[in-house]
Amino acid sequence: MSKKIFVALLFVFMFLSFIAFKNALPETKNKEVMNQLSSYIPYRLEKRLGGLTIIDTRTNTKEKPSNDVVFKRLDELEKKWGKKHLLLVEDKLSIKDDNGKVIKTFKLKNKKEVSFVHSFFGI
Repeated sequence: MSKKIFVALLFVFMFLSFIAFKNALPETKNKEVMNQLSSYIPYRLEKRLGGLTIIDTRTNTKEKPSNDVVFKRLDELEKKWGKKHLLLVEDKLSIKDDNGKVIKTFKLKNKKEVSFVHSFFGI
């Protein structure tokens, strides 16, 4: 009887661990698009003794979310920035500054990249 309980608890623990791990993963991103945008997105990760800190380079404010949500929070901040600073017209992605002036435009190479911009940034 105790072996069955032990095995059942082991499976429950493994299942809950897998669910927690899956929930902590950030969304998958298109590398080509994110490489183009990375120098314009104002959020950076910095290592600290207790984990990672998100730094807004515009204001130098630091946000210290717990380690299990740091990448999800970074995704949220990037999405919020993208809704305000990105403009997608057909297959051309424009990056705007804080005043709304277009500072860079580049052409997306395929429908996969356009779909990523639509789904990730919501534009």
